Amino acid sequence: MAKPFNLDPVAIVEKRFDIDFKGYNADQVDGFFDLVIQDYQTYDRLLQQANEQLQDLERTNASLRAKQIELEGRLKVHEASEENFPTGMTNVDILKRLSRLEKEVFRK
Repeated sequence: MAKPFNLDPVAIVEKRFDIDFKGYNADQVDGFFDLVIQDYQTYDRLLQQANEQLQDLERTNASLRAKQIELEGRLKVHEASEENFPTGMTNVDILKRLSRLEKEVFRK
């Protein structure tokens, strides 16, 4: 990703100005640019950390969305199975019911 800035720390360090008879004090300008460079470096580091955190959060979000879809699917299956069997029905009750149905089917 290209940075949307005109300057970076290296460009600031390498910048040279023409010296004029009534120019600024070179030491003061250099001192000020040193502060600007430090701020650029700090900002760049913070921006990289924020981008890394954003990518990590996007991965986590995608993982959680997949888990949500999976759990919603399981819930639908569970709800569908509850519709077929009355609440509170145990495996023994289901087996008894199945046995009665088999007797009815195979008697005929």
